[in-house]
Amino acid sequence: MSNKIVLGIHEKPSPGLFAVLSLQHLFAMFGATILVPFLVGISPGVALISSGLGTLAFLLITKGQVPAYLGSSFAFIIPLQTAIEADGPGAAMMASLLAGLVYGIVALLIKATGHKWLVKILPPVVVGPVIIVIGLSLAGTAVGMAMNDPSSGAYSLQHFSVALVTLAIVIIATIFFKGFFNLIPVLIGIIGGYIYALAVGLVDFTAVKQAKFFEVPDFIIPFVSYTPQFSLELIALIVPVAIVTLSEHIGHQMVLGKVVQKDLIKKPGLHRSIMGDGIATMIASLLGGPPNTTYGENIGVLAITRIFSVYVIGGAAVVAIFFGFSGTINALISSIPTPVMGGVSILLFGIIASSGLRMLVDSKVDLSENRNLVISSVILVVGIGGAFIKVLGFEIHSMALAAIIGVLLNIILPGGEVSEKEDIYEAHHEDDNSVA
Repeated sequence: MSNKIVLGIHEKPSPGLFAVLSLQHLFAMFGATILVPFLVGISPGVALISSGLGTLAFLLITKGQVPAYLGSSFAFIIPLQTAIEADGPGAAMMASLLAGLVYGIVALLIKATGHKWLVKILPPVVVGPVIIVIGLSLAGTAVGMAMNDPSSGAYSLQHFSVALVTLAIVIIATIFFKGFFNLIPVLIGIIGGYIYALAVGLVDFTAVKQAKFFEVPDFIIPFVSYTPQFSLELIALIVPVAIVTLSEHIGHQMVLGKVVQKDLIKKPGLHRSIMGDGIATMIASLLGGPPNTTYGENIGVLAITRIFSVYVIGGAAVVAIFFGFSGTINALISSIPTPVMGGVSILLFGIIASSGLRMLVDSKVDLSENRNLVISSVILVVGIGGAFIKVLGFEIHSMALAAIIGVLLNIILPGGEVSEKEDIYEAHHEDDNSVA
């Protein structure tokens, strides 16, 4: 792969090339961005709009120096589902708002004190198992979507065949496709699975035929759609997950800086990128979209195409907003059969879990040491086992509880000075293969 930069961060492509490159960049993010709202039951159109607006806000806050596209975060799927089941979509949006506030507070702390304190609180021996928990906690959801008829909840070989065909296409695209097509296996899998589902009669075009080309999606707006309410349960549900995703954000910035050959941690500063991420998530929460995050797919696109232009990133964001306001496109997304998304989810959620395992390997966490073994084991069983604490109506759910226990064990157990030397961010920074 050539290291020659095709378009620098502040270079503008020609108008025709600009449109093509913007679409190309969005398509790399598209499948994952629409999957999250599909899973939690909110509008994919709103997710696209909030993703686009969040990306534009991020570019503005980072002074146009960080070429990053922000899409829906998988880490918040279970917290959002839990909040919606307990208190409705409004509660989920308040949880998202809290996540954005956490990002903002951490950004201010990092500006004042640096980011090393975050490494001490969340070393790889804590973050890796928590990420594994996030992926494996979603395994049942993925398999249920793949195997069962959504109308009855009963096993259906027809639906499972759609999921397996979709999964096979995603795997083939991931392993055998080259260049840009290797970066959009999710989108390719969704399209291929959709065509197969159409052939076996599982696609209903009624809503697509009735939809208007331009249509305002179902926004969830505070004081209009619901009355905002905060609770200790929401804080306990979202804050631990937000802290973990923050550590991933720092890893992304380290790798992205290596790709674009700039130290993004120093300029524009980690505090700016985290603040941009937080503002993007807050914007999403005020519209009814899922929390946003920087995407590894974004880094992959930049690494392969060598097109670093923030104008292309901004163009992709504008196209996402346009798609969000298209009733036809939203209806088409909503017509995707559940088993298609189930097939994609089987691989994606597994990849999330595997990325946590990779973090442990890359950071050389020694599980023969009892301290590391205890921390990782407790996190995994508490998180995957569904443990929770409920006292006087206040509940801390499994994923959040696992993260909290992991942090406490890391602080309390002797030998923590060893963990502090393990630098997850440097491990990512030094790994050239992690970008592709």
